[in-house]
Amino acid sequence: MRGWTKSLDAAGVREPGLRRDYGRQRRSVRRFRRTAYLAARLLLPRALLPHVVAATAVMHHGDNLLDTGPLPRREAAWASWERQVRDALRTGTSDSPLLRTLAHTVSVHPRLGGLVETYLATATAELRFTGLATEADYQAYVDAYSYPGFMLVAGLLAPEADDMPYRAACRTFIEGSQRLDFVNDLAEDVQEGRTGIPVEAMERFGITMDDLRTGAGGSALRELMADQITLAQTSLSAARPLCTLTSPGGRRLAGALVEIELLTAEAVLARGTGILRGSVNPPLGRTLRVLTHKH
Repeated sequence: MRGWTKSLDAAGVREPGLRRDYGRQRRSVRRFRRTAYLAARLLLPRALLPHVVAATAVMHHGDNLLDTGPLPRREAAWASWERQVRDALRTGTSDSPLLRTLAHTVSVHPRLGGLVETYLATATAELRFTGLATEADYQAYVDAYSYPGFMLVAGLLAPEADDMPYRAACRTFIEGSQRLDFVNDLAEDVQEGRTGIPVEAMERFGITMDDLRTGAGGSALRELMADQITLAQTSLSAARPLCTLTSPGGRRLAGALVEIELLTAEAVLARGTGILRGSVNPPLGRTLRVLTHKH
């Protein structure tokens, strides 16, 4: 806790109630994104850590609202949340501890406000997501949902000067990361009757949703998964310059995130069709070496 207290001090979060609000987000993020939280704690400057934690918590909360429950309930929950977010950004305060931290973080990092607005304007693409027909549909999904969501956090690490090369590298990274997630999450998604692998890719290998449900398909299924992971690896490798485009304080974290995703891709490939029984994590030892490597 001493490290977290020093991070709040470094970030200028002085008011006791606001410190408690940030602490709640820290506990939430540490619970659902343990590896990402560890990476941020080890690799970010203390003054940035509370703000990255707050933005990550907002992104996760939005994901839950968009993904959980019947469509009418999700639509109502998202509409209410969107109003609350906009009110918090307009007034600088909220009844929600999460939104109080967001409002404060935006006051310290004003560029984040525009990124939140972009995210709110496009995130409903996830509400009716039932799958993807084509590769073009996948790219549109990344543009509408994955990329704006990622930029809630990545925007805090953007350089002060021209950030267009940085944004392009972020887009390349999240294209690979989202494709990797769609394969790694197959077991859960198939149970819900959907998959993020485009239908045209499945048809190219002669694979159907029934094959995914039953684990049938043999070598063709393995080839489909290898195809998707190879595409993900290509994008993730192309995103390696991200660590040189990020603001100085975020470079170590950006580099580590890319390498950890590449380790995850290797683990998914090694699991093969076993991924239909559950997702995998990157090897712990190699992950720790990435996090402790002196860049």
